[in-house]
Amino acid sequence: MTGRRNAATAPGVLNLDKPTGVTSRAVVDRVARPLRGVKVGHAGTLDPLASGVLVVCVG
Repeated sequence: MTGRRNAATAPGVLNLDKPTGVTSRAVVDRVARPLRGVKVGHAGTLDPLASGVLVVCVG
């Protein structure tokens, strides 16, 4: 990616509170959808029945 970056495309790490009943992949998909093409992934899977901090990496 070349050129200027704005807040929506700046690389970084998000600490998200994942609720029970949602998969880690679903959380990543929700973050990635508005970023259109920016790589997004998580740093470790939480069980769908577990709640807790999910580390999501952007860029």
